[in-house]
Amino acid sequence: MILSSNTRKPKIHSSAYVAPTATISGDVTIGAGCAILHGAVLVAEGAPMTIGAQTVVMENAVLKASGGSARQFPLSIGERCIVGPQAYVVGATVGNGCFIASGAKIFNGARLEDGSGVALGGIVHVKSRLQRGASVPMQHIAFGDPATIAPPEKAPEVHAKLDFYGEVFNLEPGEDVRARAAEEYAKFLRKLHAQDAALDEHRNVKPPPRRAGEEPPQTQATQVDKVVDVMMVELEEMEHRRQEAIRKQRGG
Repeated sequence: MILSSNTRKPKIHSSAYVAPTATISGDVTIGAGCAILHGAVLVAEGAPMTIGAQTVVMENAVLKASGGSARQFPLSIGERCIVGPQAYVVGATVGNGCFIASGAKIFNGARLEDGSGVALGGIVHVKSRLQRGASVPMQHIAFGDPATIAPPEKAPEVHAKLDFYGEVFNLEPGEDVRARAAEEYAKFLRKLHAQDAALDEHRNVKPPPRRAGEEPPQTQATQVDKVVDVMMVELEEMEHRRQEAIRKQRGG
């Protein structure tokens, strides 16, 4: 579903693929050759979102840009990135060639420099910066600028250093801060989405065939059956060498 939001309309490159069950809403720009898969949700709420060329947003991933009068959190995903299934990325800057695995979470003001990655269930927290080529292991937390990596059991220590409601919602701390955040956010969303309207669906275009002798793009995934074939050949060669070594030992 393609939606205008607060008079802002998505801009989707003609070569991009958008699944029929994906949702694209508001000031969202999707670059050339992207693939937005089934169930993915890309929503710009008060700040713009940009998805770079040749980037893949996989099934049920949620990408959000947000901003009000006090805080602005645009979302920028670079070129040739993969955002895995059920990942959550909000108000962050992601460089080129990054990989965000299934279930990973990237929060407001975070920055992933080029070639960095976040493994399954990893977190890059508010205003944290993951340096070029760095990686967050499974279930671990990146926090700070530059980010240090904490294991899951250190989550309470990381939380103690955060001012999440102040940074994201511009609210003073207090016992009722969670309730106040919900109240303010609901008011903001009701106002922002009051005039949402469905637009014509993006028309997917089949990419042109490669010319004879033309090399596939570097970002193209290797076919699984070819990988299996290569692995089988390597295993057979290893077994052959092992058997030869056994025969030589017995002959000696």
